[in-house]
Amino acid sequence: SSDLIMKLTAIIEANNTGYYSIYTQEDYPILGFGPTLAEAKADYEEVIKEQAEHYARQTGEAAPWEGATVEYHYTLSALFAAFPFLNASALARAMGINASLMRRYKKGLASASEKQVALIQGHLRQLAADLAAVQL
Repeated sequence: SSDLIMKLTAIIEANNTGYYSIYTQEDYPILGFGPTLAEAKADYEEVIKEQAEHYARQTGEAAPWEGATVEYHYTLSALFAAFPFLNASALARAMGINASLMRRYKKGLASASEKQVALIQGHLRQLAADLAAVQL
């Protein structure tokens, strides 16, 4: 049906116990978690299927998210947890922003503005492109 959604936005968070949680930004009851990012993603994707089956049993219709693709978005604390080799202070210096503030983002003690998130995203994409061009 044309009214079915084509994409779910999944927010990845990391908590101070080392666990990851993933939840759907849209208004659907989808939540996954696990001790590693891979396990949290696997749990989340399993819950998508289970909730779709439950929805179909209850309503007799396909779930609005049935067959949707998932786009994962990281909180800054989850980014640093998932990629522990990223040094928050060094990244901040390279970007010309306050290192103490970046460490607070890393610990989840501060929230970055949309503008700041876009700046960090752009820097990470440029870093990825620079790394992809490296030849050893």
